[in-house]
Amino acid sequence: VQLQASGGGLVRPGGSLRLSCAASGFTADYYAIGWFRQAPGKERERVSCISTSDGVTYYADSVNGRFTISRDGAKNTVYLQMNSLKFEDTAVYYCAAGGSYYGGSYYTCPPLDGYWGQGTLVTVSS
Repeated sequence: VQLQASGGGLVRPGGSLRLSCAASGFTADYYAIGWFRQAPGKERERVSCISTSDGVTYYADSVNGRFTISRDGAKNTVYLQMNSLKFEDTAVYYCAAGGSYYGGSYYTCPPLDGYWGQGTLVTVSS
């Protein structure tokens, strides 16, 4: 399984960026895929996820209403449209994927011990 993330960069507060994550190598028809981020000195946190089986999405409270996750099934690519970016959105963003059933329940976000792509740096600065 490979996850190729791209789209990070430098943007001013209030600006927008779109991250992409191209997934390949999955044998399962359905899985959970999403974005996590880690800012300097902070723990990794879930940002947004989407289930490939039913399209259910998850957003962290900190990004709800500003970020939109979407998926192009034909390209096996997940996008994260980030609008109204804030200083506190500065972080390395990671794409992750894995089975949606773990711990005895179904989840929209992949488990932490799933597959990870390389990070892409998003810097929000004036």
